[in-house]
Amino acid sequence: MPNAAPIAAPFVTTRRPLSRRHFLRGAGVALALPALDVMLAPFARAASVSSVLAPGAKPRRFLGICNNLGVLGDQFFPTGTGRGYQASPYLGHLQEHRERFTVFSGVSHPNVDGGHPADICFLTAAPHPGSSSFRNTLSLDQHIAEHIGTLTRFQSLTLAVNTRVRSLSWTGTGVAIPPEDKAAEVFRQLFLQGSAEQVAAQVRRLDTGRSILDTVAGQAKEIQRAATARDRDRLDQYFTSVRDLEQRLQAARDWEQRPKPAVTVEPPIDPANPSAYMDKVRVMYDLTRLAFETDSTRAITLMLDGVSTPALELADTPITDGYHNLSHHGKSEKKRSELKAIDQWHMRLLAKLLTDLSAVREEGDTLLDRTAVLYGSNFGDANAHTCFNLPTILAGGGFRHGQHLAFSTSNNYPLPNLFVSVLQRMGIETERFASSTGTMRGLEPA
Repeated sequence: MPNAAPIAAPFVTTRRPLSRRHFLRGAGVALALPALDVMLAPFARAASVSSVLAPGAKPRRFLGICNNLGVLGDQFFPTGTGRGYQASPYLGHLQEHRERFTVFSGVSHPNVDGGHPADICFLTAAPHPGSSSFRNTLSLDQHIAEHIGTLTRFQSLTLAVNTRVRSLSWTGTGVAIPPEDKAAEVFRQLFLQGSAEQVAAQVRRLDTGRSILDTVAGQAKEIQRAATARDRDRLDQYFTSVRDLEQRLQAARDWEQRPKPAVTVEPPIDPANPSAYMDKVRVMYDLTRLAFETDSTRAITLMLDGVSTPALELADTPITDGYHNLSHHGKSEKKRSELKAIDQWHMRLLAKLLTDLSAVREEGDTLLDRTAVLYGSNFGDANAHTCFNLPTILAGGGFRHGQHLAFSTSNNYPLPNLFVSVLQRMGIETERFASSTGTMRGLEPA
């Protein structure tokens, strides 16, 4: 029946699926492919689916600080709202900078629970960190680094006090960036120039990384020929990210051949005793200010870990118990009294950091004007392990401050909205980050 209508039939392929173990190989290493349709058996395919940096003339920076045992809420949150709020005992230590910061109440990360594990979600807002299937997501600082990291010698710095495990910085694939808890080592990387031989060796390592990407490019074309249309889209995204890595390697190579900034300060001395916690915080704050002042990086995170910290050594108050135990005070007045002393030291050191950033001038602005300093915690109440109504301060960064933005303490406002506002103020075009619903209501650019 030559004139009969064609019979509709399913498309059948006899090709063998490509194994996920297939790699692009080059220079003795392997780059894993993303998941592609051609890796699936026939009929197993499911239906499916950059931000552009628009920087202003001014360099803008971000510092994210998480105190992972929080603070006493009744001592932190102010009374009253708006610009006429009455400062709390803790905020009294920051009064010199009242017009340079905004305090928030009634904010949290939607669906971030789990008590102590929530600290690693402070800048990611990834839900349910206590679950067995949890996988973290891209952190705010790394989102910033992806867009403006090549403008500075270091794309970002990941720092910590009393931990080399708990990190605030996470890649888009859910991998933690290990924090550095030795300020002296970071100072060396930032400011101490290596010998000519050491610089040459580092350049050779970077060149090797670039040659790997060049080598696998030809092999990638072979895979593209067998790819479906949707696979080609995924491969385009994948190769875009690989080329982005290549550009970062080139930028790193260029930076390696430039002299490091000269500073007149002595390298910091790291306190050896974990009990010298506040001294360690002070050293890290000083290092952060120096890194920003020399424009060595524009994104820094700092995890202030108190969970494994023993009884602190404070100049004005004897502390009789470990920091973690004090945070679970059970309303004991003695424990609360010692915890207040610790919290107040946190506020004093934060005030000094803001003072130091305000003292540095950069083309008519202060360093604080151009640096968004986020200070907060994963805990609203460490004693009860609650992760809502998080104590949060944002200072500097080019916003109109001097206010208390108060939201519902029973139906919290999304803290990631603040992240979107910070990103946009830094010139990074985005409408969403994590579980945000928009920008932070009530926070306006200066």
